[in-house]
Amino acid sequence: MTAPETSSDASAKPSAPSAVSWRDSLAVYLQPRVLIVMLLGFSSGLPLALSGSTLQVWMKEAGVDLGTIGLLALIGTPYTLKFLWAPLVDALHVPLFTQVFGRRRGWLVFSQLLLIAAILVLAMADPARSPWFAAFAALLVATASSTQDIVVDAFRVESLPEPEQAAGMASYVAAYRVGMLVSTAGALFIVSGFESGGLARTSAWMWGYVVMAALILIGTITALAATEPTQSRNAEAATHAQTALQRVLRAALGAFSEFLGRKDAFAALAFVVLFKFTDAFSGTMTAPFVIDIGFSKVDYAAIVKGVGLAATLIGGFAGGFVARRYSLATSLWIGGVLQAIANLAFSWLAHVGVNQWALALAITAENFTSAIGTVIFVAYLSALCRNPLHTATQYALLTALAAVGRTYLSSGAGYVAKAVGWPVFFVICVLVAIPSLLLLAWLQRRKHFEELGPVRV
Repeated sequence: MTAPETSSDASAKPSAPSAVSWRDSLAVYLQPRVLIVMLLGFSSGLPLALSGSTLQVWMKEAGVDLGTIGLLALIGTPYTLKFLWAPLVDALHVPLFTQVFGRRRGWLVFSQLLLIAAILVLAMADPARSPWFAAFAALLVATASSTQDIVVDAFRVESLPEPEQAAGMASYVAAYRVGMLVSTAGALFIVSGFESGGLARTSAWMWGYVVMAALILIGTITALAATEPTQSRNAEAATHAQTALQRVLRAALGAFSEFLGRKDAFAALAFVVLFKFTDAFSGTMTAPFVIDIGFSKVDYAAIVKGVGLAATLIGGFAGGFVARRYSLATSLWIGGVLQAIANLAFSWLAHVGVNQWALALAITAENFTSAIGTVIFVAYLSALCRNPLHTATQYALLTALAAVGRTYLSSGAGYVAKAVGWPVFFVICVLVAIPSLLLLAWLQRRKHFEELGPVRV
Protein backbone atom coordinates (compact mmCIF):
# COMPACT_ATOMS: atom_id res chain seq x y z
CA MET A 1 0.00 0.00 0.00
CA THR A 2 1.47 3.29 -1.01
CA ALA A 3 1.25 6.44 1.04
CA PRO A 4 -1.30 9.10 0.02
CA GLU A 5 -0.22 11.16 -2.98
CA THR A 6 1.35 14.50 -2.23
CA SER A 7 0.13 17.59 -4.04
CA SER A 8 2.99 17.33 -6.48
CA ASP A 9 2.18 13.71 -7.19
CA ALA A 10 -1.49 14.52 -7.64
CA SER A 11 -0.73 17.02 -10.36
CA ALA A 12 1.30 14.55 -12.34
CA LYS A 13 -0.31 13.20 -15.46
CA PRO A 14 -1.23 9.53 -15.08
CA SER A 15 0.37 7.11 -17.40
CA ALA A 16 -1.70 5.68 -20.20
CA PRO A 17 -3.46 2.52 -19.13
CA SER A 18 -2.08 -0.68 -20.50
CA ALA A 19 -4.21 -3.54 -21.74
CA VAL A 20 -5.36 -5.92 -19.06
CA SER A 21 -6.06 -9.55 -19.95
CA TRP A 22 -9.09 -11.47 -18.74
CA ARG A 23 -6.77 -13.71 -16.74
CA ASP A 24 -5.26 -10.73 -14.92
CA SER A 25 -8.70 -9.26 -14.35
CA LEU A 26 -9.96 -12.49 -12.79
CA ALA A 27 -6.78 -13.10 -10.79
CA VAL A 28 -7.20 -9.83 -8.90
CA TYR A 29 -10.33 -11.23 -7.24
CA LEU A 30 -8.20 -13.92 -5.59
CA GLN A 31 -5.86 -11.43 -3.92
CA PRO A 32 -6.04 -11.85 -0.11
CA ARG A 33 -6.92 -8.17 0.39
CA VAL A 34 -9.84 -8.46 -2.04
CA LEU A 35 -11.09 -11.66 -0.40
CA ILE A 36 -11.01 -9.94 2.99
CA VAL A 37 -13.08 -7.05 1.65
CA MET A 38 -15.52 -9.57 0.14
CA LEU A 39 -16.10 -11.30 3.49
CA LEU A 40 -16.53 -7.94 5.20
CA GLY A 41 -19.16 -7.15 2.55
CA PHE A 42 -21.12 -10.21 3.65
CA SER A 43 -20.96 -9.00 7.25
CA SER A 44 -22.21 -5.56 6.15
CA GLY A 45 -25.11 -6.88 4.06
CA LEU A 46 -26.39 -9.39 6.61
CA PRO A 47 -27.87 -7.03 9.26
CA LEU A 48 -29.78 -4.73 6.88
CA ALA A 49 -32.91 -6.88 6.51
CA LEU A 50 -32.87 -7.97 10.17
CA SER A 51 -34.05 -4.49 11.11
CA GLY A 52 -36.09 -4.10 7.91
CA SER A 53 -38.04 -6.53 5.74
CA THR A 54 -37.40 -9.66 7.82
CA LEU A 55 -38.48 -7.86 10.98
CA GLN A 56 -41.62 -6.69 9.16
CA VAL A 57 -42.52 -10.31 8.36
CA TRP A 58 -41.95 -11.25 12.02
CA MET A 59 -44.16 -8.41 13.21
CA LYS A 60 -46.90 -9.24 10.70
CA GLU A 61 -46.97 -12.84 11.91
CA ALA A 62 -47.05 -11.57 15.50
CA GLY A 63 -50.20 -9.59 14.74
CA VAL A 64 -48.74 -6.09 14.94
CA ASP A 65 -50.95 -3.54 13.16
CA LEU A 66 -49.91 -2.27 9.75
CA GLY A 67 -49.55 1.34 10.94
CA THR A 68 -46.88 0.35 13.43
CA ILE A 69 -45.15 -1.86 10.87
CA GLY A 70 -45.08 1.05 8.42
CA LEU A 71 -43.26 3.19 10.97
CA LEU A 72 -40.41 0.66 10.94
CA ALA A 73 -39.07 2.49 7.88
CA LEU A 74 -37.74 5.11 10.32
CA ILE A 75 -35.43 2.48 11.79
CA GLY A 76 -33.23 2.93 8.72
CA THR A 77 -32.39 6.51 9.76
CA PRO A 78 -28.89 5.62 11.08
CA TYR A 79 -27.88 4.50 7.58
CA THR A 80 -28.72 7.98 6.28
CA LEU A 81 -27.17 9.95 9.14
CA LYS A 82 -24.06 7.86 9.73
CA PHE A 83 -21.85 10.68 8.48
CA LEU A 84 -22.65 12.54 11.72
CA TRP A 85 -20.61 10.13 13.85
CA ALA A 86 -18.12 9.09 11.16
CA PRO A 87 -15.60 11.67 12.56
CA LEU A 88 -15.70 9.78 15.87
CA VAL A 89 -14.78 6.58 14.07
CA ASP A 90 -11.96 8.38 12.27
CA ALA A 91 -10.59 10.08 15.36
CA LEU A 92 -11.34 8.20 18.57
CA HIS A 93 -9.67 5.11 19.94
CA VAL A 94 -11.68 2.21 21.33
CA PRO A 95 -10.07 1.33 24.66
CA LEU A 96 -8.17 -1.96 24.48
CA PHE A 97 -9.42 -2.76 20.96
CA THR A 98 -7.32 -0.06 19.29
CA GLN A 99 -4.23 -1.02 21.29
CA VAL A 100 -4.58 -4.71 20.43
CA PHE A 101 -5.86 -4.62 16.83
CA GLY A 102 -5.07 -1.16 15.50
CA ARG A 103 -7.11 1.86 14.50
CA ARG A 104 -9.38 0.36 11.81
CA ARG A 105 -9.39 -3.28 12.90
CA GLY A 106 -10.12 -2.25 16.48
CA TRP A 107 -13.25 -0.41 15.37
CA LEU A 108 -14.19 -3.32 13.10
CA VAL A 109 -14.10 -5.89 15.89
CA PHE A 110 -15.78 -3.53 18.35
CA SER A 111 -18.66 -2.62 15.99
CA GLN A 112 -19.21 -6.27 15.10
CA LEU A 113 -19.40 -7.30 18.75
CA LEU A 114 -21.90 -4.48 19.33
CA LEU A 115 -23.86 -5.71 16.33
CA ILE A 116 -23.96 -9.28 17.61
CA ALA A 117 -25.17 -8.05 21.00
CA ALA A 118 -27.86 -5.86 19.37
CA ILE A 119 -29.16 -8.74 17.22
CA LEU A 120 -29.34 -10.96 20.32
CA VAL A 121 -31.34 -8.26 22.14
CA LEU A 122 -33.72 -8.15 19.17
CA ALA A 123 -33.93 -11.95 19.22
CA MET A 124 -35.17 -11.81 22.83
CA ALA A 125 -37.92 -9.31 21.93
CA ASP A 126 -41.55 -10.31 21.55
CA PRO A 127 -43.22 -8.06 18.95
CA ALA A 128 -46.67 -9.36 19.92
CA ARG A 129 -46.34 -8.14 23.52
CA SER A 130 -43.99 -5.20 23.10
CA PRO A 131 -43.61 -4.03 19.49
CA TRP A 132 -41.94 -0.79 20.56
CA PHE A 133 -39.21 -2.64 22.45
CA ALA A 134 -38.63 -4.73 19.32
CA ALA A 135 -38.43 -1.51 17.30
CA PHE A 136 -35.92 -0.04 19.77
CA ALA A 137 -33.79 -3.20 19.56
CA ALA A 138 -33.98 -2.99 15.76
CA LEU A 139 -32.78 0.63 15.97
CA LEU A 140 -29.77 -0.59 17.96
CA VAL A 141 -29.09 -3.14 15.21
CA ALA A 142 -29.29 -0.44 12.52
CA THR A 143 -26.98 1.87 14.47
CA ALA A 144 -24.36 -0.82 15.06
CA SER A 145 -24.68 -1.98 11.45
CA SER A 146 -24.22 1.52 10.00
CA THR A 147 -21.18 2.00 12.26
CA GLN A 148 -19.71 -1.22 10.89
CA ASP A 149 -20.38 0.13 7.36
CA ILE A 150 -18.40 3.29 8.16
CA VAL A 151 -15.39 1.26 9.27
CA VAL A 152 -15.58 -1.26 6.42
CA ASP A 153 -15.70 1.51 3.82
CA ALA A 154 -12.65 3.21 5.33
CA PHE A 155 -10.83 -0.13 5.67
CA ARG A 156 -11.53 -1.00 2.02
CA VAL A 157 -10.36 2.36 0.67
CA GLU A 158 -7.18 2.35 2.76
CA SER A 159 -6.20 -1.31 2.45
CA LEU A 160 -6.60 -1.85 -1.31
CA PRO A 161 -4.06 -0.43 -3.78
CA GLU A 162 -5.56 1.39 -6.76
CA PRO A 163 -5.44 -1.61 -9.18
CA GLU A 164 -7.58 -3.60 -6.70
CA GLN A 165 -10.13 -0.94 -5.73
CA ALA A 166 -12.73 -1.80 -8.36
CA ALA A 167 -12.30 -5.54 -7.87
CA GLY A 168 -12.64 -5.04 -4.13
CA MET A 169 -15.83 -3.05 -4.61
CA ALA A 170 -17.28 -5.63 -7.01
CA SER A 171 -16.54 -8.40 -4.50
CA TYR A 172 -17.96 -6.27 -1.68
CA VAL A 173 -21.22 -5.60 -3.58
CA ALA A 174 -21.64 -9.27 -4.50
CA ALA A 175 -21.05 -10.47 -0.94
CA TYR A 176 -23.28 -7.67 0.42
CA ARG A 177 -26.13 -8.94 -1.77
CA VAL A 178 -25.51 -12.50 -0.62
CA GLY A 179 -25.61 -11.32 3.00
CA MET A 180 -28.95 -9.61 2.34
CA LEU A 181 -30.26 -12.80 0.73
CA VAL A 182 -29.19 -14.85 3.75
CA SER A 183 -30.94 -12.48 6.18
CA THR A 184 -34.16 -12.43 4.12
CA ALA A 185 -34.90 -15.70 2.35
CA GLY A 186 -32.33 -17.59 4.43
CA ALA A 187 -33.69 -16.34 7.74
CA LEU A 188 -37.26 -17.17 6.74
CA PHE A 189 -36.25 -20.69 5.72
CA ILE A 190 -34.45 -21.15 9.04
CA VAL A 191 -37.43 -19.92 11.06
CA SER A 192 -39.76 -22.17 9.08
CA GLY A 193 -37.40 -25.08 9.70
CA PHE A 194 -37.44 -24.48 13.44
CA GLU A 195 -41.25 -24.34 13.38
CA SER A 196 -41.39 -27.59 11.41
CA GLY A 197 -39.15 -29.11 14.07
CA GLY A 198 -41.74 -28.41 16.74
CA LEU A 199 -40.67 -25.04 18.15
CA ALA A 200 -43.30 -22.44 18.91
CA ARG A 201 -43.37 -19.49 16.52
CA THR A 202 -41.87 -17.06 19.08
CA SER A 203 -39.02 -19.45 19.87
CA ALA A 204 -38.45 -20.17 16.18
CA TRP A 205 -38.00 -16.46 15.44
CA MET A 206 -35.72 -16.06 18.45
CA TRP A 207 -33.42 -18.87 17.35
CA GLY A 208 -33.53 -17.66 13.76
CA TYR A 209 -32.12 -14.31 14.87
CA VAL A 210 -29.57 -16.07 17.08
CA VAL A 211 -28.29 -17.88 13.98
CA MET A 212 -28.06 -14.54 12.16
CA ALA A 213 -26.07 -13.09 15.07
CA ALA A 214 -23.67 -16.03 14.89
CA LEU A 215 -23.09 -15.40 11.16
CA ILE A 216 -21.71 -11.93 11.97
CA LEU A 217 -18.72 -13.83 13.39
CA ILE A 218 -17.65 -14.39 9.77
CA GLY A 219 -16.83 -10.69 9.63
CA THR A 220 -15.20 -10.75 13.06
CA ILE A 221 -12.92 -13.65 12.12
CA THR A 222 -12.08 -11.82 8.88
CA ALA A 223 -11.16 -8.67 10.80
CA LEU A 224 -8.93 -10.69 13.11
CA ALA A 225 -7.20 -12.34 10.14
CA ALA A 226 -6.69 -9.05 8.30
CA THR A 227 -3.78 -6.66 8.76
CA GLU A 228 -4.08 -2.99 9.68
CA PRO A 229 -3.84 -0.79 6.54
CA THR A 230 -0.50 1.00 6.18
CA GLN A 231 -2.27 4.32 5.59
CA SER A 232 -4.16 3.90 8.86
CA ARG A 233 -0.96 3.16 10.79
CA ASN A 234 0.67 6.25 9.30
CA ALA A 235 -2.34 8.39 10.21
CA GLU A 236 -2.32 7.01 13.74
CA ALA A 237 1.34 7.87 14.15
CA ALA A 238 0.77 11.39 12.81
CA THR A 239 -2.00 12.15 15.34
CA HIS A 240 -0.68 10.18 18.31
CA ALA A 241 0.21 13.30 20.31
CA GLN A 242 -3.17 14.99 19.81
CA THR A 243 -6.03 14.88 22.27
CA ALA A 244 -9.26 13.06 21.43
CA LEU A 245 -11.08 16.37 20.89
CA GLN A 246 -8.35 17.63 18.56
CA ARG A 247 -8.55 14.44 16.50
CA VAL A 248 -12.36 14.63 16.23
CA LEU A 249 -12.25 18.28 15.15
CA ARG A 250 -9.51 17.55 12.66
CA ALA A 251 -11.48 14.66 11.18
CA ALA A 252 -14.75 16.61 10.97
CA LEU A 253 -13.40 19.97 9.80
CA GLY A 254 -10.55 18.54 7.75
CA ALA A 255 -12.89 16.32 5.74
CA PHE A 256 -14.87 19.39 4.63
CA SER A 257 -12.05 21.88 4.19
CA GLU A 258 -9.78 19.52 2.27
CA PHE A 259 -12.49 18.56 -0.18
CA LEU A 260 -13.91 22.05 -0.67
CA GLY A 261 -10.39 23.39 -1.15
CA ARG A 262 -9.94 21.33 -4.29
CA LYS A 263 -10.35 22.74 -7.77
CA ASP A 264 -13.92 22.35 -9.10
CA ALA A 265 -15.08 20.86 -5.79
CA PHE A 266 -18.71 21.92 -6.18
CA ALA A 267 -18.90 20.52 -9.71
CA ALA A 268 -17.54 17.22 -8.40
CA LEU A 269 -20.15 17.22 -5.61
CA ALA A 270 -22.92 17.89 -8.15
CA PHE A 271 -21.61 14.99 -10.22
CA VAL A 272 -21.74 12.75 -7.14
CA VAL A 273 -25.39 13.69 -6.63
CA LEU A 274 -26.42 13.22 -10.28
CA PHE A 275 -24.43 10.26 -11.61
CA LYS A 276 -26.84 7.58 -10.32
CA PHE A 277 -29.95 9.76 -10.68
CA THR A 278 -31.04 7.98 -13.87
CA ASP A 279 -31.05 4.69 -11.95
CA ALA A 280 -32.81 6.15 -8.95
CA PHE A 281 -35.53 7.85 -11.01
CA SER A 282 -36.48 4.65 -12.85
CA GLY A 283 -35.84 2.32 -9.90
CA THR A 284 -38.38 4.16 -7.77
CA MET A 285 -41.14 3.09 -10.16
CA THR A 286 -39.94 -0.39 -11.21
CA ALA A 287 -42.22 -2.33 -8.84
CA PRO A 288 -45.38 -0.25 -9.56
CA PHE A 289 -44.63 -0.49 -13.30
CA VAL A 290 -44.28 -4.29 -13.28
CA ILE A 291 -47.52 -4.79 -11.34
CA ASP A 292 -49.42 -2.08 -13.23
CA ILE A 293 -48.88 -3.59 -16.68
CA GLY A 294 -50.23 -6.94 -15.49
CA PHE A 295 -47.47 -9.08 -13.96
CA SER A 296 -48.24 -10.99 -10.76
CA LYS A 297 -46.48 -10.74 -7.42
CA VAL A 298 -44.98 -14.17 -8.16
CA ASP A 299 -43.52 -12.83 -11.42
CA TYR A 300 -42.13 -9.87 -9.52
CA ALA A 301 -40.51 -12.02 -6.83
CA ALA A 302 -39.09 -14.63 -9.19
CA ILE A 303 -37.91 -12.40 -12.04
CA VAL A 304 -37.30 -8.93 -10.60
CA LYS A 305 -35.71 -10.23 -7.40
CA GLY A 306 -34.32 -13.59 -8.55
CA VAL A 307 -33.09 -12.87 -12.08
CA GLY A 308 -32.33 -9.28 -11.05
CA LEU A 309 -30.00 -10.44 -8.28
CA ALA A 310 -28.06 -12.71 -10.65
CA ALA A 311 -27.73 -9.87 -13.18
CA THR A 312 -26.55 -7.51 -10.44
CA LEU A 313 -23.85 -9.90 -9.26
CA ILE A 314 -22.56 -10.53 -12.79
CA GLY A 315 -22.75 -6.83 -13.60
CA GLY A 316 -20.73 -6.00 -10.51
CA PHE A 317 -17.85 -8.17 -11.65
CA ALA A 318 -18.16 -6.83 -15.20
CA GLY A 319 -17.89 -3.33 -13.74
CA GLY A 320 -14.73 -4.38 -11.96
CA PHE A 321 -13.26 -5.57 -15.27
CA VAL A 322 -14.19 -2.33 -17.07
CA ALA A 323 -12.76 -0.16 -14.29
CA ARG A 324 -9.56 -2.20 -14.20
CA ARG A 325 -9.08 -2.16 -17.97
CA TYR A 326 -9.80 1.53 -18.67
CA SER A 327 -9.02 4.86 -17.07
CA LEU A 328 -11.39 6.21 -14.43
CA ALA A 329 -12.90 8.86 -16.72
CA THR A 330 -13.44 6.38 -19.57
CA SER A 331 -14.97 3.87 -17.15
CA LEU A 332 -17.39 6.51 -15.86
CA TRP A 333 -18.45 7.26 -19.44
CA ILE A 334 -19.08 3.57 -20.10
CA GLY A 335 -21.04 3.09 -16.89
CA GLY A 336 -22.98 6.35 -17.21
CA VAL A 337 -24.11 5.76 -20.79
CA LEU A 338 -24.98 2.08 -20.29
CA GLN A 339 -27.07 2.61 -17.14
CA ALA A 340 -29.02 5.39 -18.89
CA ILE A 341 -29.73 3.54 -22.15
CA ALA A 342 -30.84 0.41 -20.27
CA ASN A 343 -34.04 2.24 -19.26
CA LEU A 344 -35.23 1.93 -22.86
CA ALA A 345 -35.70 -1.79 -22.17
CA PHE A 346 -38.60 -0.86 -19.89
CA SER A 347 -40.13 1.36 -22.58
CA TRP A 348 -39.98 -1.64 -24.89
CA LEU A 349 -41.52 -3.85 -22.19
CA ALA A 350 -44.39 -1.38 -21.77
CA HIS A 351 -45.24 -1.95 -25.46
CA VAL A 352 -44.77 -5.74 -25.30
CA GLY A 353 -46.97 -6.17 -22.23
CA VAL A 354 -47.13 -9.27 -20.04
CA ASN A 355 -44.36 -11.56 -21.22
CA GLN A 356 -42.10 -13.23 -18.67
CA TRP A 357 -39.17 -13.53 -21.07
CA ALA A 358 -39.42 -9.84 -21.97
CA LEU A 359 -39.52 -8.92 -18.28
CA ALA A 360 -36.46 -11.07 -17.59
CA LEU A 361 -34.59 -9.42 -20.46
CA ALA A 362 -35.49 -5.89 -19.32
CA ILE A 363 -34.61 -6.59 -15.69
CA THR A 364 -31.33 -8.23 -16.71
CA ALA A 365 -30.36 -5.24 -18.85
CA GLU A 366 -31.23 -2.72 -16.13
CA ASN A 367 -29.63 -4.54 -13.19
CA PHE A 368 -26.53 -5.56 -15.15
CA THR A 369 -25.76 -2.04 -16.37
CA SER A 370 -26.72 -0.47 -13.04
CA ALA A 371 -24.21 -2.71 -11.25
CA ILE A 372 -21.49 -1.74 -13.73
CA GLY A 373 -22.20 1.93 -13.07
CA THR A 374 -22.28 1.41 -9.30
CA VAL A 375 -18.90 -0.32 -9.08
CA ILE A 376 -17.22 2.33 -11.24
CA PHE A 377 -18.93 5.15 -9.34
CA VAL A 378 -17.82 3.81 -5.96
CA ALA A 379 -14.29 3.49 -7.33
CA TYR A 380 -14.52 7.23 -8.10
CA LEU A 381 -15.78 8.00 -4.58
CA SER A 382 -12.90 6.00 -3.16
CA ALA A 383 -10.44 7.99 -5.27
CA LEU A 384 -11.83 11.22 -3.79
CA CYS A 385 -11.10 10.02 -0.24
CA ARG A 386 -7.32 10.29 -0.26
CA ASN A 387 -6.46 11.37 3.27
CA PRO A 388 -6.36 8.52 5.83
CA LEU A 389 -6.94 11.00 8.67
CA HIS A 390 -10.60 11.24 7.69
CA THR A 391 -11.35 8.55 5.10
CA ALA A 392 -14.44 7.36 6.98
CA THR A 393 -15.86 10.88 7.31
CA GLN A 394 -15.34 11.86 3.68
CA TYR A 395 -16.69 8.59 2.33
CA ALA A 396 -19.78 8.76 4.58
CA LEU A 397 -20.44 12.32 3.42
CA LEU A 398 -20.06 11.43 -0.26
CA THR A 399 -22.38 8.42 0.00
CA ALA A 400 -24.92 10.59 1.81
CA LEU A 401 -24.77 13.05 -1.11
CA ALA A 402 -25.10 10.20 -3.59
CA ALA A 403 -28.32 9.17 -1.81
CA VAL A 404 -29.89 12.58 -2.46
CA GLY A 405 -30.97 11.50 -5.94
CA ARG A 406 -32.54 8.31 -4.65
CA THR A 407 -34.21 9.85 -1.64
CA TYR A 408 -35.30 13.33 -2.71
CA LEU A 409 -34.83 14.03 -6.44
CA SER A 410 -36.73 10.84 -7.35
CA SER A 411 -39.70 11.60 -5.13
CA GLY A 412 -41.69 13.07 -8.03
CA ALA A 413 -41.15 10.10 -10.37
CA GLY A 414 -44.68 8.78 -9.76
CA TYR A 415 -46.27 12.05 -10.83
CA VAL A 416 -44.20 12.10 -14.01
CA ALA A 417 -45.14 8.50 -14.85
CA LYS A 418 -48.83 9.25 -14.22
CA ALA A 419 -48.70 12.31 -16.49
CA VAL A 420 -46.85 10.85 -19.50
CA GLY A 421 -47.40 7.08 -19.33
CA TRP A 422 -44.87 4.28 -18.93
CA PRO A 423 -43.17 4.25 -22.38
CA VAL A 424 -42.43 7.98 -22.30
CA PHE A 425 -41.53 7.90 -18.60
CA PHE A 426 -38.62 5.54 -19.16
CA VAL A 427 -37.42 7.68 -22.08
CA ILE A 428 -37.37 10.59 -19.62
CA CYS A 429 -35.31 8.38 -17.29
CA VAL A 430 -32.68 8.26 -20.06
CA LEU A 431 -32.78 12.01 -20.50
CA VAL A 432 -32.25 12.78 -16.81
CA ALA A 433 -28.76 11.27 -17.19
CA ILE A 434 -27.71 14.12 -19.50
CA PRO A 435 -26.75 16.62 -16.73
CA SER A 436 -24.37 14.10 -15.14
CA LEU A 437 -22.77 13.30 -18.50
CA LEU A 438 -22.32 17.01 -19.24
CA LEU A 439 -20.64 17.41 -15.85
CA LEU A 440 -18.47 14.39 -16.60
CA ALA A 441 -17.34 15.99 -19.88
CA TRP A 442 -16.68 19.32 -18.16
CA LEU A 443 -14.70 17.74 -15.32
CA GLN A 444 -12.69 15.69 -17.79
CA ARG A 445 -11.85 18.81 -19.81
CA ARG A 446 -10.80 20.55 -16.56
CA LYS A 447 -8.42 17.61 -15.89
CA HIS A 448 -10.29 16.75 -12.69
CA PHE A 449 -9.49 13.06 -12.98
CA GLU A 450 -5.82 13.69 -13.68
CA GLU A 451 -5.63 15.81 -10.52
CA LEU A 452 -6.85 12.84 -8.47
CA GLY A 453 -3.47 11.34 -9.16
CA PRO A 454 -2.58 8.23 -11.19
CA VAL A 455 -5.98 6.66 -10.54
CA ARG A 456 -6.26 3.88 -13.05
CA VAL A 457 -8.62 1.69 -11.10
